[in-house]
Amino acid sequence: MALEDDIRDMARLPIFQEMEPDALRLLAFSAETKILRKGDILFRRSEVSDSGFLVLSGSFQIDAPSHRDSTALVISPYSLIGEMALLTATERPATVTAREPSTVLKIPRTVFHRVLKEHPKSAIRVRASLEARLSRFTGGLASDQGLLA
Repeated sequence: MALEDDIRDMARLPIFQEMEPDALRLLAFSAETKILRKGDILFRRSEVSDSGFLVLSGSFQIDAPSHRDSTALVISPYSLIGEMALLTATERPATVTAREPSTVLKIPRTVFHRVLKEHPKSAIRVRASLEARLSRFTGGLASDQGLLA
């Protein structure tokens, strides 16, 4: 039953909603469950990323030098930490620490890419979803700056 729970939890997120059921099943099957205690570090700022993490339970504090309001930097269940790491190697912008006993599903970039390669329809749909989200984001930035007025 745990695999079905992981699939259901992954399907809550936009990047995974676009995937075919077989692709999502393979991704969930290949992911690693990690259990962390309060105070455990999920990853540190400046580390090279290799995976994203779906928060299944608990919560995490993001300590980024550019943010001063720590209350806005708490990650709760059914959030994806490190989405960009699923796509490409990046440097982690912050340190992420478990605020309480927590569980995550670690999704390695290599696995994500392999699943998309084996399921090209899912790859096309994920790409289109990411393009749409990026377009909305950049449009919002332009609007915030008065560039579209």
